[in-house]
Amino acid sequence: MSEARERVRAHLLEHSVRRGDFTLKSGAKSTWFIDSKQTICAPEVMADVATLVLEKIPSETTAIGGLTMGADGLSFITAGVAATMGRALRAFSIRKEVKDHGAGGRVAGSLHEGDRVVITEDTVTRGLSALEAARVVRGVGAEVLLILAFVDRGGTAGAMAAKEGIKFDALFSAMDLGFSYEGA
Repeated sequence: MSEARERVRAHLLEHSVRRGDFTLKSGAKSTWFIDSKQTICAPEVMADVATLVLEKIPSETTAIGGLTMGADGLSFITAGVAATMGRALRAFSIRKEVKDHGAGGRVAGSLHEGDRVVITEDTVTRGLSALEAARVVRGVGAEVLLILAFVDRGGTAGAMAAKEGIKFDALFSAMDLGFSYEGA
């Protein structure tokens, strides 16, 4: 395991993982919860997180983003760190609903027709938010290269993405953190 990966994993376990009785977004019950934004947005590991993302995304990627709020931190810090390395990545966020004022639409930020996109998500159990984001991205004429989760806690997102012809990967799995998958 690289030093950056180990630092991020240790940070996740210390600051993001909680044990107890929780109800997940799906309504399922769990004995653990992860607020991965506590790690993604932490200055002491932020550059490491972005480096791990950059190691996973295809070289032809031109834009990175996904459904707000789950994708925002991961996408924006990665684009920022990439820029310091001379790699241009546009970053964007997809609103949960169409905006009815201003320019309207669901996409905020920089996403262009023809972009080659990585969809990000902080934590996935089933992967439905990432798939919704992929559909929006395809709707503006961009190509989805990969869905990349920071943490895959469910183990089912890869199969769901494959059904739509999209590759899926995660920086960390539930097992990497000492838990079993919860595919609720």
